[in-house]
This record gives sequence, C-alpha cells and structure tokens, in this order.
Amino acid sequence: MSNLIKPFEALLGRFSVDMGIDLGTANTLVCVRGRGIILNEPSVVAVKKGTNEVLLGGMAVGNAAKAMLGKTPGNIEAIRPLRHGVIADFEITEKMLRYFITKVHDGRAWVKPQVVIAVPVGITAVERRAVIHSAERAGARRVFLIDEPMAAGIGVDLPVTEARGSLVVDIGGGTTEIAVLSLAGKVVATSLRVGGDEMDEAIVNHMRREHSLFIGEQSAERIKTTIGSAWPLEQELSMDVKGRDSITGLPRRATVTSIEIREALSEPVRQICEEIRRVLEEAPPEISADLVDSGITVVGGGALLFGVDTAISNFLGVPAHVPDDPLTAVARGTGVFLEKLDVFSAVLATEDDS
Repeated sequence: MSNLIKPFEALLGRFSVDMGIDLGTANTLVCVRGRGIILNEPSVVAVKKGTNEVLLGGMAVGNAAKAMLGKTPGNIEAIRPLRHGVIADFEITEKMLRYFITKVHDGRAWVKPQVVIAVPVGITAVERRAVIHSAERAGARRVFLIDEPMAAGIGVDLPVTEARGSLVVDIGGGTTEIAVLSLAGKVVATSLRVGGDEMDEAIVNHMRREHSLFIGEQSAERIKTTIGSAWPLEQELSMDVKGRDSITGLPRRATVTSIEIREALSEPVRQICEEIRRVLEEAPPEISADLVDSGITVVGGGALLFGVDTAISNFLGVPAHVPDDPLTAVARGTGVFLEKLDVFSAVLATEDDS
C-alpha cells in the first residue's frame, strides 16, 4: 500500500503550489513562487473553549480571530498557538497551517505542496520536528526548515553565500533573532525572547502604573504602532486611549504622549541592543572588519518601530539600517529558497537532518 501512496502524493503535488511560510508568533506570512507574498494574517485561532474545536467559517483563523482577542464570550477562546516563535499548541498549529495552505489553494483541501518554513535559530531538535510534523499533518508533502535570520538575509539580498560577514537582526513578535552570516551559514547566532509582545506588555504595564488604566494587548499594539518610537520624534505625538479604570472599574479614556511611550519601550529596546553587542563580541575579527562597512540590517515587525535602527546604531557605534518592507523579509527569503533549492540546500533541513 505504501508503494502506491508516494506516487499518488507526487501526482497531487503536481496540482499544488509550493510555498514559503514565515510562521511567526504574531503573524504568519505565505510566499508563493513567482507570485510573492499572497497571505499575511495574525497567528490566531478561535476555538470552542476547552475543546480545541476550531469555529466554523472564515471567523476561525487569522484576522477575524485576532479581532476576538479579549472580547470573546465564555464559550469561545481566541488562541495564539505559538509562543516565543515555537509551537505551544500542536493541534491548533496544525489546524492553522491547514487553513493557510488550503486558502492559498482556493479551498482545495487535497493538495500536497512542498513547503519551506522559517523558524527561530534557538529552537531544539524536538521543536524542529514538531514544526515539520505539524506541517505534514496539515497537508505538506515535503517540509524544509530555514533559520529566520538566514531567510531574512536572502530576502533583502545580503551576500550570505559569500565569504563576507552580514549581521541580521529580526525583531519579531515573540523573539528577536540575531545572526552573523557568512558562506551560507551562521557564524554566531542567538534567539532573544524579547520582541513585539514584550513591547506591548511594557505599554500595558505603563498604562496601569502611570494612568491607572487597564488596556488589552490590541490597544497596546495600536499605541505602539501609532505613537511608539525608539528615538525622539521631530514632532512628539499624543493620542487618546480607552480602557478600564483600575480604581473605579469603569470605562475611561486617558491621553498619552510619544515621550512616555518611548520611555516605556526603552527597556525591551535596551535588551535587544545588549544582545546584539554580545553577538558582535563573539564574532571573529575578520567578520567584525566586514561589519564596519556592511553594518546591521534590522528586519521584522519590530523594525517598523520609528528610530529603532538609530537607537541600535547609537548604542553600539555600528551603522544600522532598515531595508524596504522589513516585515516581509523572512517570507520573501523563503520564496527565494523555493526557486533555488539546489543552491541553498546547505542551509535547509529536512526531518532526516534534524
């Protein structure tokens, strides 16, 4: 029977669209060969509480499910199945991947695509196998894993296959991935469990401490993207924030400024800078010499925080820059891998390798 299964899967593969997936704590992006980024949705799934049974219809996964965070009735729960870049709930992750794969194929559930998935550099062999198995159970016929900084480096066209050092900092939702790349490999790499989620939490804590106002994570994210910064603005901003008064328990609004939000974000930004310093200190002297010219490339959703490159450069004395469209850098890199699997096979891992 097994001899018949492989040819059958290969036949299904001919009708499938191979894809690269940036499976992030906050968002999942899908890149299809020749078409670019075709899907960018939150990594959130709505389920019936206590059952892991995904709600039916388009309100189950992604954008619609994220809108439910903090607003669900008692029998519904909106779950983020990844924490700090790794799978926290295997069953929900599998269902989320199946939803995304099927959506890319216009609802065809029988497809068997080849998939490249970007993962944090710090995950264990067990965690790598968990990602592969989840993708296979979701319908992938073959799964490759690629480290997020390597995918990002390829996505922004850094010379990662050459004998030259490149430093990539990928600030995601759950982790910040930092890696010095050369000759298609990692010279020094680390995964710091500080990212966009910790920045949101810092804002939540600030609002509770300084304004006696309870707010949710979506409100905190909105504050961060609207007036948040890592470096002083030319013109400082303010905005009204609505939440629940911590003393009276009643709905209330408060006005916050970009100056106080920048101060609230200073600690996670400092932690990221300190970790970059540690990686730089571990890099070989010849690589360090390359980085004097090439500098630090900052990608990921956190790169959209105003002035984060300036803050890093000022802290370390090394030039840093944010390329165009930093949010999709990792996903675009997985797309390049799909086109050049033979060239980049040295930096890919199948289940047998992990």
